Amino acid sequence: MVSKEKIDRINYLARKSKAEGLSEAEKKEQKKLREEYLKNFRKNFRKQLDSIKIVKE
Repeated sequence: MVSKEKIDRINYLARKSKAEGLSEAEKKEQKKLREEYLKNFRKNFRKQLDSIKIVKE
């Protein structure tokens, strides 16, 4: 699971990007954080899908 601090940082960088732009270091950090978030999201979503069982009536 991605920590609350990392999610807050992702949101901060997104807001800053829209308002004033990001430095190269911040762009790299944002990309890394987003990739980590998406990787975790996909993993959890896959677990949910794998746990679904279809029941025929």
